[in-house]
Amino acid sequence: MALFLITFILIYGGMHLYLLAKIRSAVPLGTGSTVGLIILFAIMIFAPIAVRILERHGLDAPARFTAYTGYIWMGVLFIFFVVSLALDLYRFTVHAAAIAVPGRFAHLNPSPLLTLIMAILVSAGVNMYGYVEAKNPRIDVISIESAKIPETIGKIRIVQISDVHIGIIVGEKRLKRIVDEINKAAPDILVSTGDLLDSQINNLAEPVKLLKSIEPRYGKFAITGNHEFYAGIDESVDFMKDCGFTVLRGEGKTAAGLINIAGVDDPAGRSYGLAREISERELLSKFDRDRFTLLLKHQPAVNADALGLFDLQLSGHTHKGQIFPFSLITRIFFPNHAGYFELPGQSRLYVNRGTGTWGPPIRFLAAPEITIIDLIHKKKKPIRESAGKTS
Repeated sequence: MALFLITFILIYGGMHLYLLAKIRSAVPLGTGSTVGLIILFAIMIFAPIAVRILERHGLDAPARFTAYTGYIWMGVLFIFFVVSLALDLYRFTVHAAAIAVPGRFAHLNPSPLLTLIMAILVSAGVNMYGYVEAKNPRIDVISIESAKIPETIGKIRIVQISDVHIGIIVGEKRLKRIVDEINKAAPDILVSTGDLLDSQINNLAEPVKLLKSIEPRYGKFAITGNHEFYAGIDESVDFMKDCGFTVLRGEGKTAAGLINIAGVDDPAGRSYGLAREISERELLSKFDRDRFTLLLKHQPAVNADALGLFDLQLSGHTHKGQIFPFSLITRIFFPNHAGYFELPGQSRLYVNRGTGTWGPPIRFLAAPEITIIDLIHKKKKPIRESAGKTS
């Protein structure tokens, strides 16, 4: 954790130094103004840490104010940084061309003040759009045909939520909107693939009430994500159980005698010595292969030893980067970044983009998602008799 904090402060602090340099190159600042900006930027750098401290002491109102201020600023600064770097690259290219061909390209180079204004305007526009987008989850529907779904049932509808991050930012209003959409979908099974909580474990009576109101006929199932361990695993598991979820930690159930559902702990639990570790192959081998097998796993990593033992793995975690172009970085670490993937052994993977937000309450080109998975009965093809066979 200490290494993470040091890395965060160095990177985030460097972005603030870059912004300060851009302002000073565009606008003449006195000593007082420069010191004032440094103090303001220092406050913003440490705002995310202050949020966690305020949460731990039960100071919800100051924590919420600090979270919204600090995290929105983080989103604004990130987009500003990206746009400004792109403009700097353009200015450098034009400058080099002007040196190579004197008198031809110099007029195409915008001034430092103009590039500063352009970066601020683009950042403001992207973040205003992203703030609205983050509040409106999209419904993504996929259909999978399988002979393992009983003909008498015809269809099993699973609704997946992931990375809701209930807490200071994703509160009762946003959660109610999510719950309303889930109820409209009329699921047979609801699954939460980790990070249902953010880090706050206080004042959760209303979220419990909202999530408990969802009553799929074949049940609700949840697994841990990394944030359940950050918040406190025992309290997080109790919260999920209070919401009516069956929490799967290296174990599996057969829902209503129709579908196998297995779930594993997030690897983050290992650093706390709290993860229930089990071989996925060992876990999945216990199931009747004539039934459709669902594997719930927070991170979209596929275990090669488990291929062919599950029909569909549901994951989340990536948020699809949440704010483009951050997705270009997260895709490096998680190639199965978002959406549907066919895997060897007739297994499949679906990665939810995340239903809520972490950090900035902003999403850009990575809309929040509630996934509907319709498992539909498919008739087995008749086995053709070989030529020359006699009865």
